[in-house]
Amino acid sequence: MLRLTRVWLLWRRPPAAGVPAKNLGLRKVASGVSPPGSASPRAVNIFDRDLKRKQKNWAARQPEPRKFDYLKEEVGSRIADRVYDIARDFPLALDLGCGRGYIAQHLNKETVGKFFQADIAENALKNTLETEIPTVSVLADEEFLPFRENTFDLVVSSLSLHWVNDLPRALEQIRYVLKPDGVFLGAMFGGDTLYELRCSLQLAETEREGGFSPHVSPFTAVNDLGHLLGRAGFNTLTVDTDEIQVNYPGMFELMEDLQGMGESNCAWNRKALLHRNTMLAAAAVYGEMYRNEDGSVPATYQIYYMIGWKYHDSQARPAERGSATVSFGELGKINSLMSQEKKSQ
Repeated sequence: MLRLTRVWLLWRRPPAAGVPAKNLGLRKVASGVSPPGSASPRAVNIFDRDLKRKQKNWAARQPEPRKFDYLKEEVGSRIADRVYDIARDFPLALDLGCGRGYIAQHLNKETVGKFFQADIAENALKNTLETEIPTVSVLADEEFLPFRENTFDLVVSSLSLHWVNDLPRALEQIRYVLKPDGVFLGAMFGGDTLYELRCSLQLAETEREGGFSPHVSPFTAVNDLGHLLGRAGFNTLTVDTDEIQVNYPGMFELMEDLQGMGESNCAWNRKALLHRNTMLAAAAVYGEMYRNEDGSVPATYQIYYMIGWKYHDSQARPAERGSATVSFGELGKINSLMSQEKKSQ
């Protein structure tokens, strides 16, 4: 099921003091982390996963990492809201690509009994946000999960899977580690995310250098997500999308925040260096094309949310084909039939 888009507006938030939480356990699982440059044999190797690990580790080492957490905290809270919408508790849950724990801080121990927080960046795991839920930190790659089959009641993932090279395989692994009737809730960047930055860089680089290279990573289309979830074996699928617009003083502040989030481009075909004149031209184009009335510039983040369940016999299933007793053609007569029934009463 595809739900309608909602548009939200955020302003770049001021720095906030963070309180690092003490992990109840830090378990490094070597088999869960891919060696540099490795990928699934069937995957198209788009992203440099080793570089992404370094980017996330660098971001987590900054003196004020929470200064750049505003977007991930917002999406983490929305994932937590979706968990609360499910009328059950989850004794054991996994946060895949957890970063500093942006989902767990919004949940309580009555809903989730214990949280495994997995990420490729050890520095993020050492500096997770405070939560009342008992947690275990696991150094693991989203593409190579080190967990056994039927382990977790709930798997969540927020703003991490868009950097995975083999998304179908990652979804299959998530389903593998879920218990029957377990649920997966995920959020990832997609579609037209950062289209303003992409267009500005392309126009400036074409004008100054006679051509352009990709500076914003490619994203999954929303139409593909339902197909990928179904192909991975999930049931009762829901996919919906939000657009969050954040206003920045200028293009350079936006790029600084992306770096602070650990969201810099890590595609193999990225251009390593942009000339100073090209960057200045891109900032001018950005302002000219997209500037708000107050002088700030917007950046659009399109967020895809997905929910999928692992099969269990207790789940509702569609009726067999041909078992309907009323045709769609008779639905137009429903009002007259109801009024006749009321008169007979």
